Amino acid sequence: MMKYPIYLDYNATCPLDERVLKAMLPYFSEHFGNPASRSHLFGWKAQEAIDIAREQVAELIHANPKEIVFTSGATESNNLALKGLFEHFSPEKNHIITLPTEHKAILDVCLHLEKLGAEITLLQPDSSGMISPEAVEKAIRPNTFLISIMYANNEIGTIQDIAKIGALAKKHNVLFHTDATQAVGKVSVDVREENIDLLSMSGHKLYGPKGIGVLYVNAKSDAKNLVAQMDGGRHQRGFRSGTLNVPLIVGLGKACEIAQFELKKVAKQTENLRNQLEQGILQHVAGTSINGHIEKRLPNVSNISFEGLDGERLLDSFKEIAVSSGSACTSASIEPSHVLKSIGLSDELAQASIRFSVGKYTTQSDIDFTIHYVKEIVESLKL
Repeated sequence: MMKYPIYLDYNATCPLDERVLKAMLPYFSEHFGNPASRSHLFGWKAQEAIDIAREQVAELIHANPKEIVFTSGATESNNLALKGLFEHFSPEKNHIITLPTEHKAILDVCLHLEKLGAEITLLQPDSSGMISPEAVEKAIRPNTFLISIMYANNEIGTIQDIAKIGALAKKHNVLFHTDATQAVGKVSVDVREENIDLLSMSGHKLYGPKGIGVLYVNAKSDAKNLVAQMDGGRHQRGFRSGTLNVPLIVGLGKACEIAQFELKKVAKQTENLRNQLEQGILQHVAGTSINGHIEKRLPNVSNISFEGLDGERLLDSFKEIAVSSGSACTSASIEPSHVLKSIGLSDELAQASIRFSVGKYTTQSDIDFTIHYVKEIVESLKL
């Protein structure tokens, strides 16, 4: 028997893997020590768990465990990366290159830094959400200290040419940061091969717990000079003070270990289900189209526009499936997605676009039901 609503919003968050929960539980009660307590067994046990988690995270992204800084999530990681580097390089260098399709956790930080004297260049992506490495290179100035470009877009799934952008950043002696929140655990990420100096990620996007994330800081580049944004105790080599949340860190580590082992299998599984869902909706529902790059994208996400429909009404009608509009809610209305507007969609079409994101717990029957359900809802709204 199917359970409703069917969850198709994995890009928003993932359910906790039961193996992750099992790994975390002892650290809430039995192994409750503070890893900063260096004089007894309770602290040693907690520190041992932290060290293992660092290795698990580092292995997934091909980093050194010492380069892993635990944060409360990707939003904090993004803040630490951009604000910390700006504070180090300013005023001699104050220019950041990024995209208008970035997550608000990047764009809002840039707005904040502009008030402090930063110069921000927002490069215009093409209609698929891609930016060419050549366009990035042309935007580099003598005062550029950072390029920050999302690895894979959270709304449309488009994957940027990270390796080439990283290479040209290195060529021009500019640091390269990527918000890889949606990419890590879904596609292969290699910070060494792709010349990434800083990388942000969150645990709950790869079946780990909420409230825990990572900032990878390349110890061999100027990224290591970023200025801490949270002081008090000089934890984590001074990058981020505060008592470490051992249960959540253990959970993130375990989630990364599982993701590394299952990555190819889950990617193939989700891509197959995503393609079936996409093809079924496009075949049976008139006036639909795909947003984003058709080939260079995450294996689990499809952003579909429903021409001629009211987006808010459409989303409200989907009672038996959990999906997202990708829109930012304001106090009185739903604004069109800034990502979709940035790649050329009108306000009306952007508002009438739905993000479907499947995961490793999505079933074939979920997809079959959703195709017919979406067809019925759309047809009823057009009457």
